[in-house]
Amino acid sequence: MKFLLAFFVVFTSVTTVYAQKTEPAIQRIDPTNWWVGMKNPNVQLMVYGNNAGMLNYTINYPGVKLAKTSKVENPNYAFLDLIIAPSTKPGTLKVVGKLGNQIITRLYQLKARTKEAKGTGVTSADLIYLLMPDRFANGDTTNDKFATMADPLADRKSPYLRHGGDFKGIINNLDYLQELGVTALWLTPVIENDELLKQEGPQRMQAGYHGYHFTDHYKVDPRFGGTEGYIQFAKAVHQRGMKLVQDAVYNHISDDHWFYKDLPAKDWLNNWPAYTGSSHKEQALYDEYSADADRKLLLGGWFTSFLPDLNQRNSFLAKYLIQHAIWSTEMFSLDAWRIDTYKYNDQAFMNDCNKALLTEYPSIHLFGESTASRPLGLSYFVKNNVGFPFKSNLPGTLDFPLNYAILDGLKQNFGWDDGVNRVYQTLAEDAVYADPMKMVTSLDNHDMDRYLSVIGNDFDKYKIGVTWLLTTRGIPSWYYGTEILMKNFRDPSDAEVRQDFPGGFAGDKDNKFTASGRNKKENEAFNYVKVLANYRKNTPALHSGKLMQYVPQNGTYVYFRYNAAKTIMIATNTTDKELSLNTARYTERLKGFIGARDVINNKRLSDLSAIAIPAKTVLVLELMK
Repeated sequence: MKFLLAFFVVFTSVTTVYAQKTEPAIQRIDPTNWWVGMKNPNVQLMVYGNNAGMLNYTINYPGVKLAKTSKVENPNYAFLDLIIAPSTKPGTLKVVGKLGNQIITRLYQLKARTKEAKGTGVTSADLIYLLMPDRFANGDTTNDKFATMADPLADRKSPYLRHGGDFKGIINNLDYLQELGVTALWLTPVIENDELLKQEGPQRMQAGYHGYHFTDHYKVDPRFGGTEGYIQFAKAVHQRGMKLVQDAVYNHISDDHWFYKDLPAKDWLNNWPAYTGSSHKEQALYDEYSADADRKLLLGGWFTSFLPDLNQRNSFLAKYLIQHAIWSTEMFSLDAWRIDTYKYNDQAFMNDCNKALLTEYPSIHLFGESTASRPLGLSYFVKNNVGFPFKSNLPGTLDFPLNYAILDGLKQNFGWDDGVNRVYQTLAEDAVYADPMKMVTSLDNHDMDRYLSVIGNDFDKYKIGVTWLLTTRGIPSWYYGTEILMKNFRDPSDAEVRQDFPGGFAGDKDNKFTASGRNKKENEAFNYVKVLANYRKNTPALHSGKLMQYVPQNGTYVYFRYNAAKTIMIATNTTDKELSLNTARYTERLKGFIGARDVINNKRLSDLSAIAIPAKTVLVLELMK
């Protein structure tokens, strides 16, 4: 209650103080620049400064028309709608504001678009590697901390503070990632988190090392390498033929964000009489029996008291967020977006944002984070084949139902609805999605218990789950360190599953980026992933072919990936005993094949009538005629 009361007091008092001052100023303009030659000729500039909203604006630049000037509650803001003609040349225009005899001029750059490809998308042919820059590798110790920032600390001894990882550290290890078979990098957010330490537990203060607490949309955090460092990082990634996925956060900001401290309008946020957290219950959106109050609580409730929840129904805020997505794609040559906390956003706004990105970059891939446990619920937040009144235009989404099913398939004993039947049954509901191949699959991520720990540190089960991930439909995503058997639970905090990659920091005892730095079991895991990931990358039938699965029997699960050129059979024995798999029931897909090659160990099978599968083993067999 005190928190939100303070917000209303600050907003009212600041607005009153600025209204009493007479000397106007233009402190900043967002977006910080724009480009000529964009498909959409319109751009809206947010002009901010003391009494910037009191100025009368003009722009005199060939091909640029100031179509409209809008004022809001707070006199420190003005919104300028520009129309940029297709023939407009790049250059620097002047934004001129007048108040009586006072004239304020701010230069604004219109850039030429670079030749780098943008919005190329990620597909089922890719393997996305998710990493947390602060915890992956430190390539430049000079940017670990800055005394001028709100959080000037960096200490690897504390799991809750920044550790110093950066873009340069990732660049230094791109060879490692490509050897593993990675084709795309997804970094947790790199936008500036210039904030004080936050109380995220009864006895701990935590830094925003994860990146999800934005304080300035148009700055890349200098502790990662800043805006120029990110541009160079993107170039280094693309020069290797790899792709870059940026993490978007539209739902909330940090309470240290510059515009939170001087809000443009009261309805910039979802406000409550007292602090109110989200229910996190997505059913309220698609349940035909749900109450308006439950929908409001899901969408308008705050994550925490220090993450103000943005009201995307405010048209100026909506355009601000959408333009930032366009600006980022253009500035950093992004290939795809992962959208954080997707289900908490206003869904009409998300459709507008997705449409704007897809219009400008038709091949770009967009996938959201909606932690629904069932395919039907998840389908509400993505293009679907279900008769919901609201129709999402999101191309893909993180496939949490399949993630949960894979984990259950490895933890549970086989039963009618249990064990590997969970995987089969979840995939059997793919009809709810418009395009299941655009679903992004996973074994774990930065918000979950580590995969190896969840399955009881069982290496045989580890290999089964890895194989399912890399051979089933969709776009696989991989959490950093899973390939070297990093493990842990989110207890006492998320930091336990976000530990530093061994070898990425000066003074590390072991360097797991090298085979010599890994122990025997770690190398076995790394090589298993490497062989399968690279085979997948080079085998269209596996990454983009059709899928046919058979009803599991007695703990076995068999499915095929195939196209006109090749067929791959994946056969799993989840039991504790070796078995001989009679293949008569698979004739539909085995017909015409007389042998196979075991992809993992490169051994040949000359008889497909019965296949021996050891206990807790999965075979990946390339069929031969």
